[in-house]
Amino acid sequence: MTNNHPPMNALSILSQPGFTRLAFVFSAVLSLSACQPDVASENAEAGPVIPALSDSERLPGGTGSSAIMPFASYEKPVTNLPVSAKADFFAGKALAHQPWVKAPTATTARDGLGPLYNARTCLACHINGGRGSVPADNNSPLFNAFLRLSLPGSDPVAGVIPEPVYGDQLQSQSTALSHQLRSSQNDLARTDEVAPEAYVYLNWQTRWFTYPDGQQIELRWPEADIRKLGYGPLHEHTLFSLRVAPPIHGMGLLELIAQADIDALADEHDRNQDGISGRVNQVWDVEQHKTVPGRFGLKANRPTMAMVVAGAFANDVGISNPLFPAQPCTDAQTICLQQATGNDEQGNDQQGTELPQKLLQLVINFNRNLAVPQRRDADHADVIAGRSLFYRSGCAGCHQPSFVTGESREFPHLSKQIIWPYSDLLLHDMGEELADQRPDYAADGREWRTPPLWGLGLSQQINGSTTLLHDGRARSVEEAIVWHGGEALGARQAFVNLPADERKALIRFVQSL
Repeated sequence: MTNNHPPMNALSILSQPGFTRLAFVFSAVLSLSACQPDVASENAEAGPVIPALSDSERLPGGTGSSAIMPFASYEKPVTNLPVSAKADFFAGKALAHQPWVKAPTATTARDGLGPLYNARTCLACHINGGRGSVPADNNSPLFNAFLRLSLPGSDPVAGVIPEPVYGDQLQSQSTALSHQLRSSQNDLARTDEVAPEAYVYLNWQTRWFTYPDGQQIELRWPEADIRKLGYGPLHEHTLFSLRVAPPIHGMGLLELIAQADIDALADEHDRNQDGISGRVNQVWDVEQHKTVPGRFGLKANRPTMAMVVAGAFANDVGISNPLFPAQPCTDAQTICLQQATGNDEQGNDQQGTELPQKLLQLVINFNRNLAVPQRRDADHADVIAGRSLFYRSGCAGCHQPSFVTGESREFPHLSKQIIWPYSDLLLHDMGEELADQRPDYAADGREWRTPPLWGLGLSQQINGSTTLLHDGRARSVEEAIVWHGGEALGARQAFVNLPADERKALIRFVQSL
């Protein structure tokens, strides 16, 4: 079946945390201390003031930043991880790599896969800890990415209104033997087996973009090609959003940013009239049973690392856990609901889920302690020039350069670190071309969370992926910038109006982060 929906438009100022953007405008340039990140200021007439390069910028992830020698990786532990915590880190890493199997089996510690799922392991999509990839043609099914589904509207607990038969994401894998063996190209599974929900392919559309200086680049965007729906037609008002798995390094540091520092950057009604608002998403916390600020995920729809990891286990791998104890089957998928589970009813914690709390916690803490790679070429003339252009073009208006992490008794090595994620973790209107028209809690169909830029330039070296933005449409930093719209239109226009050599310098700076 071919999806006939229209193209998925699927896809500083004194920037020290604790100050509002409005306050920044009227602030004098602060004198910088060795204990605080460098900041940029803005003068309405003179333009942004470019902060002096700080030594701390060389270590984006604070003192725990990892070296890229002998090899670059997003799976290294923070270098200041206490020796006493290393065994648990590598145990969590092993669980994140572990391929889950269908239940029941003698291997009770790793059974319970699916019955519906997108990947057998966590890191099958977050390849080497980095972003997933998307097929470049229409011949290979989607594997490291998936389609989110919902109906128009929002729900205070779920965030979205799931599609009634298929739920809130399309799962293209199942434990059905006939599917596993690909014994039939015509049927997804026998009638007595749980069928995959569908196979998803991408039709790429292209157009050319011409810079004012005449240079041209090709842009592309995906249309979903949904084939072999396993449970009947989708609801006629189904909304779609293609999502590529993002990198996972540095998330423990992001979790320790004080909410007050993020709130201080929000300017929902653009009171300072700089064209940039920025909103905090309001999402459901399954542990606190109340609505709280969100900061993780492409639409900031998760509040904590625990919910990020537990949600991925439940929805992407089909592994129930204490935070998300349900199997990934809707009420309409009766055969799916009848499948054996790997619930650990007689396990150590007797919680009746496939992944007990102690093992879930190992994976959560593994993610929290993943290091951010050190910067490269920070002193190169082009990178320094690009850094200035980054501020002057207004990129730092959303890509907030730095924060200082808060205190953590459990993770003191992550506490009080000057970090350089280049994200304000806020929702921004990115324009109609990147809109997926799919609300998620308070995020509307045009809003996306500013993605961190740290380590971005190592992506190809680490796992071969160069695709950016939520649906992988951008094949380079340059394409990603040109796709910016909405609140980022001013920064985008400043970029495209630069001479070609200055555009290259700005891109080289981003790739050095």
